[in-house]
Amino acid sequence: MNELEIIERIRCIASAGPRIELGIGDDCAIYRPRPGEDLLFTSDQMIEGVHFLSKHNAASVGERALARSLSDIAAMGGEPRFCLASLAVPRRMETWIVGFFRGLMRLARRTSTALAGGDLARSKIIYCDVMVCGAVARGKALRRDGARVGDAIYVSGRLGKPWDRRINPRLDLGRALAGIATSCIDVSDGLSLDLHRLALASGVAAEIDRVPLARGATLDRALHGGEDYELLFTLPPGAHVPAGTSRIGTIVKGRAGGLKLNGRPLAPRGWDHFAKRAP
Repeated sequence: MNELEIIERIRCIASAGPRIELGIGDDCAIYRPRPGEDLLFTSDQMIEGVHFLSKHNAASVGERALARSLSDIAAMGGEPRFCLASLAVPRRMETWIVGFFRGLMRLARRTSTALAGGDLARSKIIYCDVMVCGAVARGKALRRDGARVGDAIYVSGRLGKPWDRRINPRLDLGRALAGIATSCIDVSDGLSLDLHRLALASGVAAEIDRVPLARGATLDRALHGGEDYELLFTLPPGAHVPAGTSRIGTIVKGRAGGLKLNGRPLAPRGWDHFAKRAP
């Protein structure tokens, strides 16, 4: 297949959203937002050998590529509107491209996310980047910088799950937290590192007293492993606690970003592409 034939296959797989005025096939997509909403934009990359292996199922990689960005939309209490997916692959992988988009669209349909366009290219390794546009009522987006002393810290699920398990973006929970939670972030790089980021943005410290472990997970993996894609959020005293979430600690006074686990200092460690690593 040549590029035009591949794009036509993708167009047949994709489905246009209700406010997509122009989708795949032109120089740009056209999206018409609703009055009174703020638009959310996020982008996430997946690179062969870093985030997945070439032997992994193409559809699973495509689904995961979209899920990672949808988790960011969930963390801000938004609803996904559309995505743009750019993909580069080695030669003779045209069938893999189609499989990738079939997997991406499997999740896109479940979450009402239109595929509005993107880009295709050749590369020595497989590389993809998925940008998602979401929306939230004007001024109602969840942010990292709202946690206050006395807030309770919650997480949406158990931590330390295998890195290659299917991601379930917590979109329903994110929308339910809008107007209730004081801050929110998705746990993608590790609980300790992401809680540090939330506390740092809010100018507070955090104390953890329990960590809900996934089956077979170690505490170290749950604290620092990453790839959980759960929501980490704070609630003020007396707030309604959503079902299926776990309280793990409290926001306290202290050095901004400082962490403690059961009274002992906790270093924020997790996935950092640019951190120095032992040889």
